[in-house]
Amino acid sequence: MEFKARDIAALLQGRVDGDGEVAVNNVSKIEEGKPGTLAFLANPKYEHYIYTTEASVVLVNDSFKPSQEVPCTMIRVPSAYEAVAALLNMYEEMMRPKPQGIEQPSFIGEGVEMGENPYVGAFAYIGKGAKIGNHVRIYPQAYIGEGVRIGDHTTVYAGAKIYYGCVVGSHCTIHAGTVIGADGFGFAPVGENYNKVAQIGNVVIEDHVEIGANACIDRATMGSTRIMKGVKLDNLVQIAHNVVVGENTVMAAQVGIAGTTKIGTHCMFGGQVGIAGHLKIGDRTVLAAQSGVTNDIPDGSMFMGAPAFDAGKYRKCYVLFRKFPELYGRLCDVEKEIKSLK
Repeated sequence: MEFKARDIAALLQGRVDGDGEVAVNNVSKIEEGKPGTLAFLANPKYEHYIYTTEASVVLVNDSFKPSQEVPCTMIRVPSAYEAVAALLNMYEEMMRPKPQGIEQPSFIGEGVEMGENPYVGAFAYIGKGAKIGNHVRIYPQAYIGEGVRIGDHTTVYAGAKIYYGCVVGSHCTIHAGTVIGADGFGFAPVGENYNKVAQIGNVVIEDHVEIGANACIDRATMGSTRIMKGVKLDNLVQIAHNVVVGENTVMAAQVGIAGTTKIGTHCMFGGQVGIAGHLKIGDRTVLAAQSGVTNDIPDGSMFMGAPAFDAGKYRKCYVLFRKFPELYGRLCDVEKEIKSLK
């Protein structure tokens, strides 16, 4: 399927800079561009590629000012990154298989309410009393426990597990292998042993949440572990019991949040961030990769390090840290001089 540059520009409400009749039938990275493909330039670090790319069309920001001749047609848009994201979403919607119906063998328990246009893959299990919304896709070998509620247009990929009584909103995506609603890590010390504390709460996931593969979100001891609207969790993220994750917060792979911690809205956590329990992380907090958080963090902070502290101070300290061997050597020389003077 081919699209002309002028048609793409009209779709994105952009403007063509170059030949509007040039056609593309695929996408590519700007550094790997080939004739007949569309690429994009959003990061200034990649600007040099636009002068050599073989891509036929490149999406660029309105503000882009080339320093030399550009060999391809450009489509200028307010945000090249947002524009290419929109195009890729449209492309996926056109090309992605849209399975329908209920495959056999699968199991649908007593009293299950199934909405319009469902897909239930082979060997999927839907427990008694579950309520499944309209246009929900449940892929093979997924497990939906008793009394689970799933909203409209949500996709549960192969092998995902949603334990009893949990709630998943509309327009959510739960990727393969993820477990929602396993018991929180609650044990009471009794002498030299640990007795399990029953985890009688659930997990509530609001609308437009995406959870990557093999993530784990534990059910609450009492009440709910809550993942608020618009949250995006990468693969292998661990959310412990009674945690609340605020709206539109994003977490990269292998983040771990300990029990009862409250995460604010619009936060960004890099990979392998670890946060201790019973803390409050303020809105719009940014945590660099591998940060270890042991105290509350105020709104709008940027922290890094383990234990984590203000990123600006951390960078200054790190400059000194890298010089420690040199400073130690100089200190030893000074000590020798002092001893020789004595």
